[in-house]
Amino acid sequence: MNPGAVQHYDVTVIGGGLAGMAASLHLAKAGLRAVCIEPETRVREPVGESLDWASPSLLGALGLPMQDLVASGIATWKRGVTLRSSEGTARKYLPGPWLGRAPFHVELRTLHVDRVRLDRELQDLVLRSGVTVVHDKAATVERSGMCIASILTASGERFASPWFVDASGPFTSLLAREFSLPAVEYGPKKVALWDYFAAPEAREETTIHIDAARGAYLDWIWEIPIAPDTLSVGYVTTGDAIKKGRDRGFAVEDILRQQLARFPRLASLVQKDAGSVPRVTSFSCRTYRGVTGPNWIIVGEAASMVDPITSNGVTAALRHAEEASALIAKFRERSELPPGARAAYSRRVLQMGEFFNSGIERLVYDWPVRDRLGLEAAATVYTTAAWSMNGLYSRLRPRGVLSTAAFGALLDMMRAIVRIWHQWCRFLSRR
Repeated sequence: MNPGAVQHYDVTVIGGGLAGMAASLHLAKAGLRAVCIEPETRVREPVGESLDWASPSLLGALGLPMQDLVASGIATWKRGVTLRSSEGTARKYLPGPWLGRAPFHVELRTLHVDRVRLDRELQDLVLRSGVTVVHDKAATVERSGMCIASILTASGERFASPWFVDASGPFTSLLAREFSLPAVEYGPKKVALWDYFAAPEAREETTIHIDAARGAYLDWIWEIPIAPDTLSVGYVTTGDAIKKGRDRGFAVEDILRQQLARFPRLASLVQKDAGSVPRVTSFSCRTYRGVTGPNWIIVGEAASMVDPITSNGVTAALRHAEEASALIAKFRERSELPPGARAAYSRRVLQMGEFFNSGIERLVYDWPVRDRLGLEAAATVYTTAAWSMNGLYSRLRPRGVLSTAAFGALLDMMRAIVRIWHQWCRFLSRR
């Protein structure tokens, strides 16, 4: 490419993470010429290794069926979630058989995935599909009012197209910043520290280790068997808690290992592998309002960052990519998306983000409901609601204005019940 030359495509996708690759694949399958602008030349090590029960069908639509992912070693089976305390008690959560029956018809197995290998596989599919991948940074949005005309990269390339998809991720959120979109935020800023260990035994479940102190905000540890011989183990807490630890002179590896040592099963991992430096990422859970414009759509974590304890981040990214691509393919002959379609997509992204994030904050992370019901009961309430709404969304596939409004009303009602319950439990604790 010549610096300063204008490159023309049907769709410009900004970002080559999970959502960007999925959107590029869907667009290519719809017969659209897409370019994906991604500054990274190597696969990053993302979080999001434990998938919820809605993800497999979305991966299958990209050409990655569950059986193939397991057979190739990219994934392992996940049949449930076990909640373990530092005292040794355990509670296993399995999707009820009713989720596999009408009206849900949900596959009762899901996956753990090696995200580095999964992302490489997606990259290969994107390249084989004919999508042009450009390793550059989207630097400037060139627009007229709310319509985007082109994207200018850091190297001076200009990409013009009728349609644009922003999958730039939570740290960039290029179009949300460009158009000053308001955000709904949930909970404090959090930090995840994680590392990989040799798996002591094969398990077909995600394990969450929790030592929930009364009256305190929750922190937790994940244990995910991403391969028969490899465990991903990570610790999630608030940014303030990490800062206090660093102020006391602890390195991030010290903080992670101190936390793992609280749990007998994980303490042995620390003793066997004491030399590596953990991966670190910070995140704030939030969802932007108005994530569509006349000729642009925001997808994935650039639109909505879902808390990792929900296991819904991969599903959200793949759903956004599928729905955004379908909208562009449907209205490709128009110069703009219809207002109703724009509003419906934005509303679905916001409502699902609010449902998962506000629900986990009020029922599990914050203490009033959790202390009154007990951790296991609070987690049961959340998982039952989350699995039900995820299954219902997958089955009903709300897309139009009316179906989106109806499904949103159900989510709003459930969120209102949880909000009132949270406030009531807080009130009772002060008496």
